[in-house]
Amino acid sequence: MTTYSPKASEIVRAWHVIDAEDMVLGRIATEAARLLRGKHKTMFAPHIDTGDHVVIINASKVHLTAGKADRKDVYRHSGYPGGIKSETYAQFLARKPEDAVRRSVAGMLPHGPLGRQQIKKLKVYAGAVHPHSAQNPIPLVVAGAKAR
Repeated sequence: MTTYSPKASEIVRAWHVIDAEDMVLGRIATEAARLLRGKHKTMFAPHIDTGDHVVIINASKVHLTAGKADRKDVYRHSGYPGGIKSETYAQFLARKPEDAVRRSVAGMLPHGPLGRQQIKKLKVYAGAVHPHSAQNPIPLVVAGAKAR
């Protein structure tokens, strides 16, 4: 018996919408990464992009648990000596909520050409309005992700 490897012509991509209102950031990021990688499909292969498109709305209403928003820092570097900048996750969420969610999801994807290809299928919006209604997305409810 031979090992099955999916071909690019066999991959069917669906659209999923995740409403992030009053949800925990990590729960949303893991579900989005799972859908982007295609691990929910029976034809999943770790070396091929078999994942779906994911639209995350209401990214500005996401939160972190146990005070992590004030404890955790986000770093970026300009590339120059002494060019490191940091801010708390709460400040980063207030300033750029789309980038905060995108960065969390990207950290859960492969770090290489495959991961860069997969993160392009992620669309994040701070509000509830998005331009992807023509694709007939399937609304997705992340189990256990509601805040308590």
